[in-house]
Amino acid sequence: MNTFSKSLVSAAVLSTALTAATTTVQAADRVLLKTPIAFGSHLPALGTPIKWVSEQLPVMSDGSVKMKIYEPGKLVGAKEILDAVSSGKVNSGYATAGYWQGKMPAAALFSAVPFGPEAGEYMAWLYYGNGMNLYQEMYDTNGFNVKVIPCAIISPETSGWFKKEINTPEDLKGLNMRFFGLGASVMEKLGVSTSQLPGGEIFGALEKGAIDATEFSQPAIDKLLGLHKIAKYNYFPGWHQQATVFELLVNKDAWGKMSKGQQAIVENT
Repeated sequence: MNTFSKSLVSAAVLSTALTAATTTVQAADRVLLKTPIAFGSHLPALGTPIKWVSEQLPVMSDGSVKMKIYEPGKLVGAKEILDAVSSGKVNSGYATAGYWQGKMPAAALFSAVPFGPEAGEYMAWLYYGNGMNLYQEMYDTNGFNVKVIPCAIISPETSGWFKKEINTPEDLKGLNMRFFGLGASVMEKLGVSTSQLPGGEIFGALEKGAIDATEFSQPAIDKLLGLHKIAKYNYFPGWHQQATVFELLVNKDAWGKMSKGQQAIVENT
């Protein structure tokens, strides 16, 4: 084989090797976030934000970051999302911190505060008042291997749906009610027995008589769950959730393997 032929062969081999290496690096750099969600993607303001994020991530990252969402209960239950992300069973999840109040009492402060801040004030505290540092510190000090990213925030809800008319505080005594976060502690002081059911379980609980009343979200959202068909009395304005924050949790090991650019895209989408 002459020198020219050897050069051509060497160039071909080198080109093939570089192409293979580049392909391997590109494949390794791509990220797929498998994301179970706590709220159905058909629910306005609750589930639609994460659906929008899943659509925008591949566009903004030029395909290097993608997200596949799993409807509530399809991969893990809504209340199991934090543990699943922390353990690495899934690499991300979408919920609200108030769901972890039983594990970490402080979690309620990062989802909704009765008579508390509205959306703008909440975001100002998180991003300019050391809130985000405290938010992440809460997960870290409790041993959860997650990176937390605020993903959405909604406006005030109503005070709830009741099977019977409520005219005085005494009418609340003895009721079994689905209630969220710190507001549940207030209701318990008024004699209400509370539980925090995932959205998909509320209608069945009302129908079977396991609960007498419930709050969930805003009327347009509650209507999709059919709450008005059983509980005819809806009272507002809501006092317990002036604004509610929703979070994207990413497994810290998965987060650490992402490039700075990919992390920035996920944080800012």
